[in-house]
Amino acid sequence: MPPRGNAYRLSRLIASFKYAFHGLGYLLRTQRNAQIHCFAALVATLLGALLRIERWEWLILVLTITLVLAAEGVNTAVEATVDLATTSYHPLAKIAKDVAAGTVLLCACGSIVVGCLIFLPRLIAWF
Repeated sequence: MPPRGNAYRLSRLIASFKYAFHGLGYLLRTQRNAQIHCFAALVATLLGALLRIERWEWLILVLTITLVLAAEGVNTAVEATVDLATTSYHPLAKIAKDVAAGTVLLCACGSIVVGCLIFLPRLIAWF
């Protein structure tokens, strides 16, 4: 039986963070759409700094970026799980993959709306 002290709990906590960072690394290294979302996030962040958006707008922007990347991560996990479960076509596997991908699309479209609401008035005033 493994020891049950503070050191054991700390080592398990550290290990869980290590696994989470490995997952993020996999997502960003292997998933083209996650890389595209990261590029869009970088552009939005630079634009926000350039246009000096308000604190509350930063909050919405960061939450939106996080939501899109989190949806992409869940989509990747669903696809990997379905691929592990079956190598043949199954209508439920298709539904799982399509709904997960649709969720990412929904979040990405919402992020475009958020970006337009935050940036367009400033860009129009700037030009």
